[in-house]
Amino acid sequence: KYGNYQTRKGRVRRRERSIMSTTPQWIMIGGEGPESYNQHSSYQRALLEAAKEKMNDAISAKLNLNLITDCFTVVDFGCASGPNTFVAVRNIIDAVENKYRKETGQNPADNIEFQVFFNDYSNNDFNTLFQGLPPERRYYSAGVPGSFFDRVLPKKSFHIGVINYAFHFMSKIPQGIADRDSPVWNKDMHCTGFNKAVKKSYLDQYSVDIKNLLDARAEELVPGGLFLIFGSCLRDGVKMSETCQFWRNAL
Repeated sequence: KYGNYQTRKGRVRRRERSIMSTTPQWIMIGGEGPESYNQHSSYQRALLEAAKEKMNDAISAKLNLNLITDCFTVVDFGCASGPNTFVAVRNIIDAVENKYRKETGQNPADNIEFQVFFNDYSNNDFNTLFQGLPPERRYYSAGVPGSFFDRVLPKKSFHIGVINYAFHFMSKIPQGIADRDSPVWNKDMHCTGFNKAVKKSYLDQYSVDIKNLLDARAEELVPGGLFLIFGSCLRDGVKMSETCQFWRNAL
């Protein structure tokens, strides 16, 4: 039922599923032990800090202050169980408050209350997550269990949503990929040498997933709000297989 993926820094990801299931729920290993995401998330945190300026620029340029009411809602989709989500949320709230202070001359603490929803699969370790809530936080918080490929919130309910380096996950294993008798069986962890059928299988599943994700957020986002996506990307013209060595060095 349980599978672990080993990296040079320890096991940081767990797959929970039945043997025959093709719909695993990918979660980070919870708790605070030596194999936990808590102990192995410094790389992701560095990426968050690297993207901070871009996020600030987006909020400064795009956020419509007319959307700001007494309660401003932020959502981290795919929050995991470690402290990085608190960094991401703090950065967003700082950027909103800075824009509000600069453009209105008012103290945001006098006029805005923030609420933050932390979303991930229902088997995510929310207990560890909430035990780590910063005592100095400037927001109210709640957990929202569920897959971000589906609706998880009411319509028009959040002002800024973010996905931080979780956009590469899929809702399920593409059909046939794990079947040794299938023409699209992908026997290796990396994508070097895969055939066109394997590529199409992943692309087909991704097309379904990305549509479902964006359709869900379009329903949940307040009109004029922001949905931010941060992740590792390929430059135009770079083949996916050429990234293999990068990941081998990183893991």
